[in-house]
Amino acid sequence: MPKFMSAHEVVQTYIKDGMTLGYSGFVGAAHAEEISKTLGEVFLETGHPCDLTVMYAAGQGDGVSRGMNHLGEEGLVTRVIGGHWGLAPRLQKLALDNKLAAYNLPQGVISHLFRDIAAGKPGVLTHVGLQTFVDPRLEGGKINDMARQSEDLVQLLTINGEEKLLYKAIPVDVAIIRATYADTMGNCTMEHEGVLAEAVAVAQAAKNSGGKVIVQVKNVVEYGTLDSRLVKLPGIYVDAVVVAQDENHGQTFGTYYNPAYSGECRVPVDSLAPLPLDERKVIARRAAMELVPNAVVNLGIGMPEGVAAIAAEEELQGMVLTTESGTIGGIPAGGKDFGVTTNPDCVLDQPAQFDFYDGGGLDVAFLGLAQMDEKGNINVSKFGPKIAGCGGFINITQNARKVIYCGTFTAGGLKVNVENGGLKVLNEGKVKKLIQQVEQVTFSGEYAQSKGQQVLYITERAVFELTEAGVELKEIAPGVDLERDILSQMDFVPIMKNVVPMDARLFREARMGLGK
Repeated sequence: MPKFMSAHEVVQTYIKDGMTLGYSGFVGAAHAEEISKTLGEVFLETGHPCDLTVMYAAGQGDGVSRGMNHLGEEGLVTRVIGGHWGLAPRLQKLALDNKLAAYNLPQGVISHLFRDIAAGKPGVLTHVGLQTFVDPRLEGGKINDMARQSEDLVQLLTINGEEKLLYKAIPVDVAIIRATYADTMGNCTMEHEGVLAEAVAVAQAAKNSGGKVIVQVKNVVEYGTLDSRLVKLPGIYVDAVVVAQDENHGQTFGTYYNPAYSGECRVPVDSLAPLPLDERKVIARRAAMELVPNAVVNLGIGMPEGVAAIAAEEELQGMVLTTESGTIGGIPAGGKDFGVTTNPDCVLDQPAQFDFYDGGGLDVAFLGLAQMDEKGNINVSKFGPKIAGCGGFINITQNARKVIYCGTFTAGGLKVNVENGGLKVLNEGKVKKLIQQVEQVTFSGEYAQSKGQQVLYITERAVFELTEAGVELKEIAPGVDLERDILSQMDFVPIMKNVVPMDARLFREARMGLGK
């Protein structure tokens, strides 16, 4: 039978110096905020626990003070193995100051790693990450000097004549999980959670490593009162239960509770408002032209989100949106609600979603274009001192049948005029995004070429395609000067064989008629 304790009691009883903590959660969804907050407080009060290793798949934080930011105290954590860093600037600063060993591995790999630790396997053996910065021939996922002086977590192997990466299994001492209700025997349900994340895998990893499982819940009920079909964590996994304060148990960091996020009801959804005719709409329209009927899609955050608005405006039928957090169908949320979905058809465990992604289940993925180089490589993970991290980007982009990168040609002050079926650059951005060599390889053009993957790079003024020969300029916007507006604003010369104008309908107010 589990112990029912306060967060302070749990931290002081179960989390000891030098332990490895496994966290489940996604941004703010299913993150055990009360336990994270208390862990930081206890360390400041006592200096212990210290020298912890923290493992998490999806980034967890609000970009300021919540989530993993509570752990951003020097000495509390000395190693972090995370899928995304951008939401935890306090941890990021410690990494940049070499106060902890910082590793960035693909989100899907870490979610699978918890599962393989539970199964007693040596680690995750996969193609995911080959020829990207997590490949040991490049950076091995090490993102600061302290990590580079520490152990290797990724090993290159050849299996049946094919290159694979082995991500090393690490025993988990304490699993930190969030659920909705626990009964007096420790059985836990998650019916109010917007994501399931990797709760089961993390719990099993800790139990089978000889560790402990701590679960934060909304409330405790009598044994036998929970619907066993809703129980996601059986009591045999659970060592301690913490009942959280309401303010530390919101469904996400942006919304306290929305039953449409957890699939408990379906709410009417107003049609997405048409985008104004600007560079973003041009890019989203051109990207939407690549949709296939009944496409299973992943939309990245930011510029690619416009594709959903275009699909609604053009009345395109059958597109099914999915998220790496495990939701299928519905309308994915953004901002501090990112990871949950309004009116999902289904919510899977995160490792199961990445099984589908890694095996090629996505028809098309639309991702952001931050930096691109002459080899077709993309960087979205590191810019100067800023460590954003790869998140699920590598899993998604290496395995989708078609990958569409969406972004403006330059950044930092770009202004364009879109009218009369064409585009004019009024003020060029200060930052070139198409450069000779990306700062970090989050997507490998050479790997994509070797697999015959379809890859397009769509901007407001030009469309490029990754071909066997390299990056080829395929289309330019009407009204754009090839030399002045394209070639002089990039640091490499693309292949140019048969460059044609972009569809003039992209640059007009009227619908394009894509749904006909």
